[in-house]
Amino acid sequence: MSKERAIRRAAREAEAAAARAARERTAARRAKRCAMVGRLTPHRPDRRVGRLFPRRSRAERTFIVVIFAAAVFLVWVTVDDLATRIALTATLVIVAPAIVVLALGRR
Repeated sequence: MSKERAIRRAAREAEAAAARAARERTAARRAKRCAMVGRLTPHRPDRRVGRLFPRRSRAERTFIVVIFAAAVFLVWVTVDDLATRIALTATLVIVAPAIVVLALGRR
């Protein structure tokens, strides 16, 4: 009786080992094919800003750039002296990040 159980257990283990080897071969083949397709597929550039969730949306960044450009344009149109224009533009460049943080806040 125990010899028969040992024979059946050995047969089950052999079948399990064969099935496991077949699954491993299939998984290896699938991984190899996926890697090959990944190498051959053209990729678009990543649009993220370095974080998983960007601090500002695209619309907010566009708004910031438009307002900054309008302020610089207003300085250059209304002020006559070149030195004053350059000083005010430099001041805008330095102060703009603080204004953005204060106005839009950190998330």
